[in-house]
Amino acid sequence: MLVPVDGGDLAVEVHDGDTPPVLAIHGVSGSRKLWNWVAAHHFSLIAPDLRGRGDSVEVPGSGISQHADDMLRVLDALNLDAVTVCGMSMGAYVAVDLAVRYPDRVRALVLVDGGFPMPAHASLTEETLAAAFAPQLAARERTWTVDEYLTVQAAVNPLIDATDPLIREYFAHDLTPDGHLRLPGGTLIADATDVVFGTSRWRELTVPTWFAHAEWSTGPDTPPAYTVEQAAAFRAELPVLHEPVLINEVDHGGTVMTRAGAAVVGEVLAEALK
Repeated sequence: MLVPVDGGDLAVEVHDGDTPPVLAIHGVSGSRKLWNWVAAHHFSLIAPDLRGRGDSVEVPGSGISQHADDMLRVLDALNLDAVTVCGMSMGAYVAVDLAVRYPDRVRALVLVDGGFPMPAHASLTEETLAAAFAPQLAARERTWTVDEYLTVQAAVNPLIDATDPLIREYFAHDLTPDGHLRLPGGTLIADATDVVFGTSRWRELTVPTWFAHAEWSTGPDTPPAYTVEQAAAFRAELPVLHEPVLINEVDHGGTVMTRAGAAVVGEVLAEALK
């Protein structure tokens, strides 16, 4: 379905399942297909392509608050007063902003490897951030077949299963019919800049919140985005935060884009839906 937002129409996929509806918000370079692994566990998901991505690629603009306002439009279009919201990576920051500014529309919050300050961000500058995204920006200068793009992504993401049909569907959704990536470089950098240099309002959360985080960041044995100790510190400071859940033997992307990671996220989401 298409939902009117400022500047165009947002593409939204609705997965029918056995649960109350969950608004699922993907990360900075992802798309609505990120949630296919969680949907396979029979959750009812509302999964938008955020502006500038996938089938919403023609909608201009960026920024955490802009995306949160778009999510409010999605809920309005579906006549949903309040839902559980699940966000991964940048989507978790969007979910926090939505829950802080519109707490009456969010009954519970599930944050997956995002939403809280990442210690690694403290050392970044705008120059080093742009350098970190240089490979992604370069990829936008050429055309790809799905097989070529999948091969490159499998090399960059060693924990994904390149034979998984959901992986192929996920990365195929990144491409236009003529093989260009459906995420402008300017949008990617603008949203990443807002995540890294913006201020998460997590301390202002008033809705029940769950946090699941990965053991690794980009492959086996890499330092995580959040340590167990850091997650415990967030819980000590935020009364509405339940006991954080460590997802073992997955990295940042694998929290949702692997069957093992999605199973744990599903367990956390089921708890939040009770």
